[in-house]
Amino acid sequence: MATKVFINLPVKDLEKSISFFNGLGFSFNPQFTDEKAGCMVISDSIFVMLLTEPYFATFTKKSVCDAKSHTEVLITLDAESKDAVEQIISKAKALGGSTYSEPQDHGWMYQHAFADLDGHQWEIAYMDASQLPQQES
Repeated sequence: MATKVFINLPVKDLEKSISFFNGLGFSFNPQFTDEKAGCMVISDSIFVMLLTEPYFATFTKKSVCDAKSHTEVLITLDAESKDAVEQIISKAKALGGSTYSEPQDHGWMYQHAFADLDGHQWEIAYMDASQLPQQES
């Protein structure tokens, strides 16, 4: 059974992408970061490999998706509060990212989303399980 998750994303400018995510508070593992790839640490078991587009293309026979015009994946990360969700969104916008939807408050879950410099879509969600509607049996 898998114990770690590695999400691989193509990026046009690795240095700018690393700077963007550093600005959001993420760190990078220098053991797996070089001129072709940056290993962004989400947690002890979740990592995002930011790969230059030419390097990313060596791992697939399919064409690389332009995330600014096509959606291939939605990445959702949790946050500790509604305020934390909005702080991350504000930082992302200040660093050159953009929002692509309005925030949604479902009572038990609050979410908002941003697109990074390459157009990859990131949803940030706060979930309060104590507010989850009870299912009738």
